[in-house]
Amino acid sequence: MGILYVSDLDGTLLNTSASLSPYTIKTINGLVEKGMLFTYATARSLSSASVAAKGLNPKIPVIVYNGAYIMEPATGNILASESFTKEERSYVERKLSGYGVRPVVYSFIKGRERVSWNLLQINEGKKRYFGNRQGDKRLRPVENEKKLYEGEAFYYTCIGEEEELKPLYDIFAGDERYTCTFQQELYRPEYWLEIMPRKATKYNGILKLKELWHCDKVISFGDSVNDIPMFQISDQCYAVENAVDSLKKLATGIIGNNDSDSVAKWLEENFRE
Repeated sequence: MGILYVSDLDGTLLNTSASLSPYTIKTINGLVEKGMLFTYATARSLSSASVAAKGLNPKIPVIVYNGAYIMEPATGNILASESFTKEERSYVERKLSGYGVRPVVYSFIKGRERVSWNLLQINEGKKRYFGNRQGDKRLRPVENEKKLYEGEAFYYTCIGEEEELKPLYDIFAGDERYTCTFQQELYRPEYWLEIMPRKATKYNGILKLKELWHCDKVISFGDSVNDIPMFQISDQCYAVENAVDSLKKLATGIIGNNDSDSVAKWLEENFRE
């Protein structure tokens, strides 16, 4: 039995430039070589997370899409996943359409992971999001709603104004078929509404990893509201200084901010072989 160490990426392990410092990479990789069971749990896809966390070498699977998938970082193999039923997808799509919101849709189309969005409804938040992902082979711009919802969607992201998305959050947050998060993007004015299958949470992702690797304890690090489920399953949980207040209230302790290598420093000081 052992300890599973889990960190969020954006706002926690990653600095404000959405990257890892050489110190964090060297420290965590060194501890992994000594036997530390370290992984990350993020709302990012594996593709996006691998770019942001370049140089980091976890030897166990990672949790992506907020727990919708557990994947091997080196191979991209899917070890576990959560999905919508056909009826659940249809309900999401009807509600979003009814409110005039066109989401970013993550889906599998003919067995291939794709990221679709409607070119006819674009805003600054979406422009920035896709501008940072140029060259990503998953990207699939479309020009009508029918194509937007093709395939088997497993994750919906809506990027827009708070007043535009809040009514939809109220709908899905109160529906036991879904997991829904709503928060302002880090260092940006836009809000993100993310709709996932009910069991797609960092809590359930960590529970699966804990069982797969026969761990009896979890220590985690986070900064945002989507880390609350992760903190709820952890034996110890540490919020970075820049974390939201709702997460700090659940934390075992508060460490330095995400620009201070705080997670790596804590691990270096507290990990025992």
